[in-house]
Amino acid sequence: MADNGWVTLPFDQAVLVNPPVRLERGEVYPFVDMQAVDPGSRSVGPSELREFKGGGSRFMNGDTLMARITPCLENGKIARYAASKAEEVGHGSTEFIVIRGRPNVTDNGFAYYLTKWDGVRQYCISQMTGSSGRQRVPTSALSHREVTIPPLKEQEAIACILGTLDDKIELNRQLNRTLEDIARAIFKSWFVDFDPVRAKCRGGFCRGGFRTRPYQWPQHILDLFPDRLVDSELGEIPEGWEVGTLGDLVDYVVDRIQPSDFTKSHPYVPIECIETRSVCLINSQSGCNAKSSLVQFRKGDILFGAMRPYFHKVCIAPFDGTTRSTAFVLRPVATELAYTAFVVSRDETINYATAHSEGSTIPYAKWSGSLQNMNIVLPMQNVREAYHRSIWPLIERMMANVLANNLLAALRDALLPKLISGELRVPDAERIVGRCV
Repeated sequence: MADNGWVTLPFDQAVLVNPPVRLERGEVYPFVDMQAVDPGSRSVGPSELREFKGGGSRFMNGDTLMARITPCLENGKIARYAASKAEEVGHGSTEFIVIRGRPNVTDNGFAYYLTKWDGVRQYCISQMTGSSGRQRVPTSALSHREVTIPPLKEQEAIACILGTLDDKIELNRQLNRTLEDIARAIFKSWFVDFDPVRAKCRGGFCRGGFRTRPYQWPQHILDLFPDRLVDSELGEIPEGWEVGTLGDLVDYVVDRIQPSDFTKSHPYVPIECIETRSVCLINSQSGCNAKSSLVQFRKGDILFGAMRPYFHKVCIAPFDGTTRSTAFVLRPVATELAYTAFVVSRDETINYATAHSEGSTIPYAKWSGSLQNMNIVLPMQNVREAYHRSIWPLIERMMANVLANNLLAALRDALLPKLISGELRVPDAERIVGRCV
């Protein structure tokens, strides 16, 4: 033991690896799928409720789930399990290694950041074995990596400092989800359910007997819409609107560069870093591990996951950057970006891309001759512009939150190795821990 109270231990003695969790076979528990782990988020919640059949990983609230398979670990899939209030335990993918603080040795929050530290994560990556494309970290390798552990109070202080940054990141993400829910609800009302049109129908009744109350709508909104629905090949649509294609709204842009030309001035965004159907939530990576050509995008472009299982990854780019060619870069042809983004990210577009993908092992979507020609209802331009003017301030706030989160994440990632290694000490751990309680 060093004079400063730090001790050096094998990783699997500093923490508990795959600790036992009692689950009853045949019972239903929260289940976490690998796809649910977002590299940009500290926490992961249940994907669904699923019967426990005896296999896979098991964990408790606060445990760290570390992906053990390539490329998930390289992509940063490490998160703490956030249990629902009704159930403290869960199970998940067989490709998780579960890590928990060891009683009287390591704090559970510190164990998460220790696992995230490149000294552990990169070591695990270097120990992967197996056939190409399916390599995994053997659990036994964790006994060969020694880590230096500070006293418990200092561990708690380190977890508090880093956790405060992650708390602010998560608050911004939650705000973005709320803002997006508002924008998406208005989109559905205007462009899917046609509520303003139905509100203007004679006596509140439209074809099919649907009734709504006209006084619920501001007059300047009602004035944008016709007062009747007409038949079209896509069903009933507002009079004066047309049936168009997705290609009427966006151009497919291919601006390739080689990985050797990649610079940190243009952030690298692998498609995994885009949250599920979250228009403006996006994270960048400081390094680039792509081996094939990259595609450049501009602020305001729409990124769309072009391979399964990433068809649900859609966002507006809040900055200039690069991504892999596994994402379509779609550039709006008009100024109504808010409207266009929600057309591209809606369920119908995702389902169309999935149904028309090609390839057996890894299906890919096609733009030319496929997604480009997907039929959509095309509202009159003044309606699209009105939606954009109403929603764009929300999107700007969301983009500002994204950029703030990237700065907070950069600060956290700069502090983490210095605090974990002891290069940067926490002189007043007791006071810091007291503020985090």
